[in-house]
Amino acid sequence: MANSQLKKAIVFVAEGTEEMEAVIIIDVLRRAGIHVVVLAVEVSSGPVTCSRGVKITPDAYIGDDSVKIGSFDAVIVPGGAGGTSVLSQNAQVRSILAEFHAQRKIVAAICAGTLAIKTAGIQSKVPQPLRVTSHPSVKAQLEHDFLYKDERVVVDSNLVTSRGPGTTLEFALKLVSLLVGEEKASEVATPMVLNFSL
Repeated sequence: MANSQLKKAIVFVAEGTEEMEAVIIIDVLRRAGIHVVVLAVEVSSGPVTCSRGVKITPDAYIGDDSVKIGSFDAVIVPGGAGGTSVLSQNAQVRSILAEFHAQRKIVAAICAGTLAIKTAGIQSKVPQPLRVTSHPSVKAQLEHDFLYKDERVVVDSNLVTSRGPGTTLEFALKLVSLLVGEEKASEVATPMVLNFSL
């Protein structure tokens, strides 16, 4: 999936998004030279208040005509119960997730964000059950529709899922690897002084 063209990714945020996950994903992808647009959903202006009160100012708001959704290479859904509820029920988000998956672009979700993969109906459009993971608290809502894995990061073709705040660095570096290559992921990871290897 990696090539030398500038890669672009959307990270959705909404009221109640898990801030650690959102910020780590945004930061790691930007360190790798990926153009990231933080796209707010069901907020029309100003910052988004995340699950622990941290405020994130989005780059754009869903429905903004200046954001050409089709030009992006990846779309990412952070977790957080409140944010996931908003993102899972938003028709535009569900449509974008389904379209990106059908076009074999990267669709990624972490923590409860995997529920948005379910509501997008992606699993109904493929012949085999998709392999996913999520935060343990939402496992029961996913294990009947997917091939559920209790793993830190799960990659099933162009679908990437992960478990929660503690797995976000691994998840984000996997996205870097898929978008711009393992060498770039290693280059980004080295100065972070991680306690795991890629």
